[in-house]
Amino acid sequence: MLLSDFDYELPDELIAQRPIEPRNASRLMVLDPARQTITHEKFFNLQKFLTAGDTLIFNDTRVIPARLIGHKSTGARAEIFLLRRLDAVTWETLVKPGRKITEGAEIFFGDELSCTVVGRTDFGGRIVKFKFSGVFEEILDRLGETPLPPYIHEQLADSERYQTVYSRERGSAAAPTAGLHFTTDQMRDLKNFGVNLGFVTLHVGLGTFRPVTVDTIEDHHMHEEFYTVPKETADLIRRTKERGSRVIAVGTTSIRTLEAAAVDEGNVAVGSNSTKIFIYPGYKFRIVDALITNFHLPKSTLLMLVSAFAGRQFILQAYRAAVDESYRFFSFGDAMFITNRKRGS
Repeated sequence: MLLSDFDYELPDELIAQRPIEPRNASRLMVLDPARQTITHEKFFNLQKFLTAGDTLIFNDTRVIPARLIGHKSTGARAEIFLLRRLDAVTWETLVKPGRKITEGAEIFFGDELSCTVVGRTDFGGRIVKFKFSGVFEEILDRLGETPLPPYIHEQLADSERYQTVYSRERGSAAAPTAGLHFTTDQMRDLKNFGVNLGFVTLHVGLGTFRPVTVDTIEDHHMHEEFYTVPKETADLIRRTKERGSRVIAVGTTSIRTLEAAAVDEGNVAVGSNSTKIFIYPGYKFRIVDALITNFHLPKSTLLMLVSAFAGRQFILQAYRAAVDESYRFFSFGDAMFITNRKRGS
């Protein structure tokens, strides 16, 4: 398929620059691929479209202060963006200015943290080794900045608004944004209603937001991301499937985790692994029955994923409706609930 098959027109003013308050006051577009219907709702009314016995699977990753701004020994400014931890002191990173930060370069971030570039990655990044005295995570909390996507031009007054209320496993370079809509009270109410809540972890890195630069999407290669599926979550999914209820992924990172861990229809492997799974139209889903997600960038792998789930033409029709109805797009934007996947997908 062509990259141009996943393009659409979006006015700049529809790109949300700040989160809405409260979290679940955002709009909710409800799509039924089987009936080809589009319904406009509010996220706090999500329960109307759920049934007792359904299972929501959340990604409980937590965004780290992944952007470090320092200087080289020459005094020149240098920026490191943490992507994936390789061991206690070694990370895959993106760097700025890329052409001037070569192997062997040292970068200093105050008196308590520095790093040395020890190699290159196959995606144009750098592998760096850190030197520090103390606990790395505590130093990072003091010196690092929470990264926001480049299309957001306003600073957050409260960095917790770029975290889900259930985030707990540190390691992401970006938030699993579909989960930003949930409040603690709403999750409690859903549980009391009879909806099951399960958790996986996928640390969001370059694989999720790396742009597609090839004309034919099958030529695109995802970057590796780390995930974990706990035993209690795998057991919950199996029981949900056995009684004929829906497994509903909250966000594209949750769906990628579950489909990467799938061992057959309705069963996922327990444990930790890494995935480069790339889901686009033609993919055969084995675990996920429904999906809560945000509105994604044109020509992105995330738009390809939801197109695989609900059908490309129906998704593009829904996106046109969202533009016509002035929905808010991207990380701090409104949500979409695809109530069932397109059969045969």
